[in-house]
Amino acid sequence: MFRRLKIWPGSGGMFKKVLIANRGEIAVRIIRALRELGVVSVAVFSEADREALHVRLADEAYPIGPPHPLESYLDVGRILEAARRARVQAIHPGYGFLAENPAFVQAVEKSGLVFIGPDAECLEIIRDKLKAREAARRAGVPVVPAVEHVTADTIPERAKELGYPLLLKSVAGGGGRGTRRVARAKEIVAKYEASVKEARWSFANPDVFLERLLKRARHIGVQIVADRYGTVTDLYEHEGSVQRRYQKLVEEAPSPAVDDKLRAQLVRSAVAVSKEVGLTGLGTVEFLLDGEKKFYFLGLNGRIQVEHPLTEMITGLDLVRMQVELAAGGKVPFEPGSVGRTQHAVQVRVTAEDPARGFIPSAGVIRDLELPGGSSVRVDSGIHIGQEVSLYYDPLLLKIVTGGRDRAEALSRLDRALAEFHMDGVVTGAQYIRRFLKYKPFLSGSYDVRVMEHFLSSVDGSKREIPPEVMAAAGALIAEDRIHRGLGITAPGPESAALERPGRDPWIFAGRWSGMRGGLIR
Repeated sequence: MFRRLKIWPGSGGMFKKVLIANRGEIAVRIIRALRELGVVSVAVFSEADREALHVRLADEAYPIGPPHPLESYLDVGRILEAARRARVQAIHPGYGFLAENPAFVQAVEKSGLVFIGPDAECLEIIRDKLKAREAARRAGVPVVPAVEHVTADTIPERAKELGYPLLLKSVAGGGGRGTRRVARAKEIVAKYEASVKEARWSFANPDVFLERLLKRARHIGVQIVADRYGTVTDLYEHEGSVQRRYQKLVEEAPSPAVDDKLRAQLVRSAVAVSKEVGLTGLGTVEFLLDGEKKFYFLGLNGRIQVEHPLTEMITGLDLVRMQVELAAGGKVPFEPGSVGRTQHAVQVRVTAEDPARGFIPSAGVIRDLELPGGSSVRVDSGIHIGQEVSLYYDPLLLKIVTGGRDRAEALSRLDRALAEFHMDGVVTGAQYIRRFLKYKPFLSGSYDVRVMEHFLSSVDGSKREIPPEVMAAAGALIAEDRIHRGLGITAPGPESAALERPGRDPWIFAGRWSGMRGGLIR
């Protein structure tokens, strides 16, 4: 029996109806968790997603506008109007889009609804890298040496003070946008200008800062679970060092680089930072681990992670269900330190990109689809046969996750799963990743964040040129985005006035994928 009253944290009840302000595989994942909880799921969809899997699976679905995200999934007014029509009690943001936008959280709460995630005050801190670094310092957690305030006039001298090599990073946002590696002084001015430009386009915030580039760094994340009654605890770490252009491709848990002693230190630091920023619900504290096994705070994500299946695979817990229960006033459902780790897990992100053509986006209609299965094989998918994959959204189609008694068994099972995977109509990088899994530095477990870069050089040292037709399409799409911005497209309604424009990178907001940005925008 559901209580016929407004659900607020601490009320002891469960939501009757939840709207999912997202699309793709994460929307499907949330729908399934809600169904197991006995909660009615409400999907929203753009015109491009009318036949999408999340629309088919939801109990109810509401259209929210044209394919362009600024007019649909990033349009707060339309999302809240769908929530009002559906008479939901809460909104789950998934990841990406508006998931970590504090103004969206405020708009949701002003409408009398519950936001399934941290509060606006917490998000204000963690979405700003400099504020998050300060919070980590207050918690006694080491941060990467950096110069936090630079201008066009001071950048050469400040970079010299920090020392090369270094990274230029955007203060706002994430996903590697605005990040540039700088190896020598003669590059700093040009790359600073490029970083500022991309940060402004992506996040409507041009501020960047300098960070020391750690040698042989590894990217480690600690999964945090926190309730509103003061319990903040962990569910182990995962590693996301296999990246291309700062986008994770292969992740695993636990990390081959982390022993029990280091794990305990990482967990203590992750919990301390989470408490300092007032995190509730789920979050991931990310660290960089250098070649000497010294770790540094990198950032905190206050949402469900793309790689959450890894934690679920090694612990047997349902993180999405737990996230909903915590938002409805529940407590952390286990004693800190009581959850065992049952196996090793590896995850591959299957994206609609063509490795043979410089990882350009692949669009089309899925004509055939064969997904792997078997013992300890999990597929989180947002697609089906007959569905059209467009150029409007992130290229992530599905994730394949495998578990094993040890790392070798998990990797062997993943190789078998990728061999079974087949898709017609849309090109993916799945088989390219399968080749990477046999790369010796990765197999040995002694890799770092540049492992994919080294792999790509080993299999093809040449620089692939972007085809002319793609360059022409890029120009047309950038022009389209400028037209949209010239028309002043904003979300209707007073709720949207509080929101900053969610970035201006045409490859993000007019159907441009991360794989394209590096080849065309920079």
